[in-house]
Amino acid sequence: MRRLGTFVAALVAAVALAGCAGLPTSGPVQPGPTFTVDPVSPDVTFRPDAPQPGATPEQIVNGFVTAASGPQGDWETARLYLAADFRDVWQPEAGVIVDVLGERVLSSSPGDVLTLQVTARATVDAQGGYAPSDGATAAPLSYALGQQADGEWRITQAPDGILLDEDLFRSVFRSYSIMFFDPTWDFLVPDTRWFPTVNAATRVADALVNGAPSALLADSVVTAFPENVELLPSVPAPGGVAQAELSEQALTVDRVTLDRMQTQLAASLATTAVTRVEMLVDGTRLDAEQVPVQTTTVDARALVLTDDGFGYLVSGALTAVPGLSDAIVAAAPRAVALARDQASAALLLPDGRVAVVREGGTPVVLDARSGLLDPTIDPSGLVWSVPGSDPSAVRATAPDGEEIAITGAWPGATRIHAMQMSRDGTRMVAIVDFGARPALVVAGVVRDADGVPSALGEPATLAELTGEGGAVGWLDDTTVGAVLGSGDTAVYVEQAIGGLSSTLEAPLGAVGLSGVNAASAVRVRAADGALFVRRASNWVQTAADVRVLAVQQGRP
Repeated sequence: MRRLGTFVAALVAAVALAGCAGLPTSGPVQPGPTFTVDPVSPDVTFRPDAPQPGATPEQIVNGFVTAASGPQGDWETARLYLAADFRDVWQPEAGVIVDVLGERVLSSSPGDVLTLQVTARATVDAQGGYAPSDGATAAPLSYALGQQADGEWRITQAPDGILLDEDLFRSVFRSYSIMFFDPTWDFLVPDTRWFPTVNAATRVADALVNGAPSALLADSVVTAFPENVELLPSVPAPGGVAQAELSEQALTVDRVTLDRMQTQLAASLATTAVTRVEMLVDGTRLDAEQVPVQTTTVDARALVLTDDGFGYLVSGALTAVPGLSDAIVAAAPRAVALARDQASAALLLPDGRVAVVREGGTPVVLDARSGLLDPTIDPSGLVWSVPGSDPSAVRATAPDGEEIAITGAWPGATRIHAMQMSRDGTRMVAIVDFGARPALVVAGVVRDADGVPSALGEPATLAELTGEGGAVGWLDDTTVGAVLGSGDTAVYVEQAIGGLSSTLEAPLGAVGLSGVNAASAVRVRAADGALFVRRASNWVQTAADVRVLAVQQGRP
C-alpha cells in the first residue's frame, strides 16, 4: 500500500469543492463520528460473486463495489468486473472509503458513465492510517463502462481504492500495531494501521520495513531498519512462523541493530498471530535475537489516597508504596501520578502548586504558577505541568528543579482541562477547548536520544466532546479514555489512537480516571469519593471515600 490513489483523493477534493469539511489522508486526524462496537473483529472471509452473463451496467458497478469485500488474490474477483486493459491499472490498495450502505445513490450520467453518491464515515490511506470524517456527502464517484466484444458490460475507468460500508469494513479490515522504538531504545511504541486480514503479515511487515511512522509519531519514534534495507514482496507464515526476506544490505548491519530489527518485526507481527519471526537474506536466516524492552504495564490494583492512607486498595485494605506513602499522606495532595520506578511521584498540592516527592523525602515544589492542572510524570522522572488558562505554557521539570520549556504545545487551544503522558513517554493526550469547542487531542513528544524533551508535535484531534471539565488517561498503549460532566449527566469516551471510539454514560460527578492494562478495566472516581470500575457497559462501585485516584505510569 504505497500510493494514495485517486479514489480517496478525488473524494477529498469533491468535499472541499462542496464547501464541506475535508477528509484528511495525512496529518492530524479530524473529529468524526463514533462506532459503538469493538474494533477487533473476527476473521471473516468474504467470497463475492463474479459478474453474471447479461448483467446491466448498474449491476456491474454494484457488483464491483461489493467485490471490494474480497481482497483474496489481489481482489481477483473485483477485477473480473473491469475491462481487460484496465484490470492491471486499477489500484485497490490506494485507499479505502468507509461509508453508509443505506445512503448510496447510483445514477446515470451521459456517455455510459455511472456515478455513485456516498456518505463517508472515514478513510484509510495507502499506509493504513485511519481518519474519521464528519459524514459529509461528497460529489459522486464516477465509473465509465463499455460493451466488450462479447457484448458484456465492463468498467473501463474507476477510481483507485475501494469502498466498504461500516459493517463490511469492520469484518474485512483489522487494526494492527506497527512497532517502533522510542528515541532511547527502551520502549516499543505501537503505531496503529488498518489492513485487510488477508495476507496481514506481509502488509504489516511492509509497513514497518519499507514504510515510515505516521505523522503523529514521525518526530517521536525511531526505527532500527536502515533506509537501504528493504523487505521483499511476500512474508509467508507457515505454521505461524513468519519468514521475512530482506535485501542483501541487511548483511552489513551490526548485531545490535539486527537484534533491534528482530524485536520490532516480531512485536509487529505478533498482532497478526505470528508466533516466531525469521529474517532471511537469500534464504539464509540472519542470526538475531530480540532485545529486552521496558514494560508499560501497571499494577492491576487501584492506587488511592483515603483517610486510612495511600496505597494499593484490595477489598478495603491498603498496601503502602514503600518510601512514599507516608510522605504523600502528609502532603494531602489533590492529585498523584506515580513514576514508573515507583520511587517518586508528582503531586498537586492543596494550594495548587505542583511538587515531586521521592523515597524517604518530603515534597519539593517544582511549579508555583496559578491554575495548574493535575501533573503528569514521564519515564525519565520529569514532571509535566500546565496552567488551565494557558495551554501553550507546558513545562517539564526535572527532580532537581531544572525547567525545560516545551514548544509547540496545543496551538490554537484557548483552554486545557487535563493532560496525561503515555507510559512510554512518546505521546501526550489532553482535553482542550478551541473556542467553545472541547476536543480530545493527542500529540507526539519530541525528545533527543537521551530522552530529554523539547516540544510537542502537531496535535491530532481524536474526537469532539460535549460536557464540562473532564479527566483523561491512557487505558493501554493504544487507547485513551475521557470523562466529562454536564449538569445531571456524565459521559465516558473510549478512543483508540488511529482507530474507532465508543461512548457511554459515566457515573454522575465523575472527576478522575485511571487506566490499568486493558481498556475494559478503567476506573473512575466521583466527586463524592465513590470509586467505580467498568464492567462491559456498566459501572460497578468498588469503594467509597476515596480522596484521590492516583495514576500509575508503569512498574519497575
